[in-house]
Parts: sequence; structure tokens; C-alpha cells
Amino acid sequence: MPIQDWSRVDPNVYHHFHQFWTTAMCRALNNGLLPAEYLALVEQHAGNPQPDVLALEWRSTNGRKPGGGGGGVATSPPKTRHIFRTEIDSYASRANRITIRHRLGEIICVIELVSPGNKHSRIALRQFVEKAVAFLRTGVHLLILDPFPPTPRDPQGIHRAIFDEIHETDFQLPSDKPLTLVGYEVNPDSVGLDVTAYVEPVGVGDVLPDMPAYLAAGEHVPVPLEATYQAAWADCPPVMRELVETGRVAGES
Repeated sequence: MPIQDWSRVDPNVYHHFHQFWTTAMCRALNNGLLPAEYLALVEQHAGNPQPDVLALEWRSTNGRKPGGGGGGVATSPPKTRHIFRTEIDSYASRANRITIRHRLGEIICVIELVSPGNKHSRIALRQFVEKAVAFLRTGVHLLILDPFPPTPRDPQGIHRAIFDEIHETDFQLPSDKPLTLVGYEVNPDSVGLDVTAYVEPVGVGDVLPDMPAYLAAGEHVPVPLEATYQAAWADCPPVMRELVETGRVAGES
């Protein structure tokens, strides 16, 4: 099921699918991809009825630190079209550090699906970017899935908007692949935090590749985006699928 053009339908239609896709990824991660001491949970923004992110959490079992393999953990770097590496300096990473925790465990990785509302204004995009950078500064790995084309506020996509806050790049999205999938790996080093971005641009009609959700430096689980997208699509009512595929429903003039 190649990815559809979600930019031509009402945001509420996408949010409906967004719920199904988030749940499908959560189910796949908890049913064998994650090692036993990890848990994927759907999180929500306060005041927002729509699921916002998937949080991968570590539940301490015998005091062992996160990492160590098991489940569907891979240790070789993911294969993406673009890989960027930079450092967040120690002063920036130590100043006003926010530790994000959950009552069930420590958050290790966040998976976020971009919504139209995240890019509809400069303020909304700024809040999204600042939240992403705050996660990276506190050592939380990220996987961001943006099924929407760039706007005047992020002309080279969501990755460029985020990464330019850490280290400016000249990354350009291919004109035929304006959608962005990007996994961020955070690795503490002697200076601060080493951040590696694995970027895969895709276009409408492309089959989605697996993307990495990092649990520790050098260890990730490949998130099955295509399989979970198909599962979410199958849960959508036929009239909604018709609207997304054709831009209209039967009987409309």
C-alpha cells in the first residue's frame, strides 16, 4: 500500500488514520520487536484528544542498563539515503536539562507522526522543533515521520528545520520525494552528545521502508512502517479510503 497524498484531505481525516497507524506501530513493537524490558506506549499532548507520540520506555529489571540486544534489536547502522552526524556541545546539553520520565519507566525513544497542525504556523512549527531538540539534548532518541510536503515555514522539510537548530546543513529534499522519515541516534561522548540522523526522503506512491527506533547508541529496532501503514489503512472505513484515494466520495458533484 504506497503512501497516499494526505495533504489533499481535511486534517480530521488524517487524524483518524493517525490514530490507527500509531496503534498499529505500538502493537508491532510490543508483540516481539522490543526486548522484554521495553514497552511502547501511546502518549498524548495535554488538551489534545489525538494520540501524539509513541514513547518507548525502559522498565528496570535487575538493574541492567538499557541496551544489550534481545527482541528484534539490530546493531548495524540502518541503510538510509542520507546520514548526518554532529555534536551538541556539553554546555548546551547540561544547561537546564529536563529529564522526561513516565511512571512506568524512563523514556528512551519517541516516535512522532507529524500532523498538519504542527506546520500550520510559525509558532506551531517552532514548538515542534523546540520539543524535538529538547528530546535530543536530554539523550532521548527520536523517530519522526512526516507524511506532508514542506511548507514555506519548513521549505526543506522537518529534518532540516530540526537539524539546523543543532548544526546548519545544506540538505535539500529531492523534488520528487518531499516527505521525510528520519531517525535520530543520540550517543554521549567526551564533549557532549553525538547526534546521528538517518534520513529517508519518500514521495507519494512510494512503499515505506523500515526506519530505526534507537534504544541505545548502536542498537535499534527496525519499525515496520509499510506493514503498520497497511494495517491502519485496512481499519479505515471504505468511504474514507475512497476520499483519500480520489479526493471525493461517490455521489459528490
